Amino acid sequence: MAASASPDIGTVKEQLALELGHTAAQGEGDFLVGEGNALAHSRIMAFPQWSDAITLLTGPAKSGKSHLARIFADRSGALFAATTDLENLATQGGTAPLIIEDVDRLDYDEAGLFHLLNQSMREQRPILLTAREDVANWPLATDDVRSRMRRAAAFTLELTDDIQLSQMFVKLFGDRQIAVDPKIIAYLVARMERSTEEVVILTDLMDRMALGKGTAITRSIAADALDRRRAARGQASQEQDREVEDDE
Repeated sequence: MAASASPDIGTVKEQLALELGHTAAQGEGDFLVGEGNALAHSRIMAFPQWSDAITLLTGPAKSGKSHLARIFADRSGALFAATTDLENLATQGGTAPLIIEDVDRLDYDEAGLFHLLNQSMREQRPILLTAREDVANWPLATDDVRSRMRRAAAFTLELTDDIQLSQMFVKLFGDRQIAVDPKIIAYLVARMERSTEEVVILTDLMDRMALGKGTAITRSIAADALDRRRAARGQASQEQDREVEDDE
């Protein structure tokens, strides 16, 4: 009887790496306050002393909007509203705080959102909304919601400096209980695409690469991760160009 082939050790490690998860720390003390998010953070921390009921946080993916929403939920007891809940919540009324995330990207009931915003303004019901795009760019059928949102207290989360990027790497690696040489983080920050979303992608990629190799995160792994991300962006750009050509 032939012996079964032994699995490749590298393949086994890669599979294990894919199965290992982590939990991001999203408490008040885990939020990294910088120049680009200080006003938004101050707004959340000021609750319940809000002079107006509706707050809008805008910013790119992974900029901290959901983290601030979680902090707000912990401080206020706010519920996260689903896309189908808005009309019912408006009809039920009350002043229980609510959170509506990704309002510019998910398929929310526009009429329900309009009625809920009106109810919030009438009864001073605290509502926190998050979005990637400015209100002017939301895919709305009418200007009803847009006109209400322009009266909200709006705060933008922005990436401002190398320090904030470095702090974000430290936090994300810390969430995964990984210690990384500060020189490697400085190496990454100096060469990466400058966005909070890219920090998240690189952290995850390097973690998986290190687990696959059974080593710590080294400068060689960091360099390889940067090369992979450049190649991935180049491929995505080529695919977009082909799509444009096909449409012409």
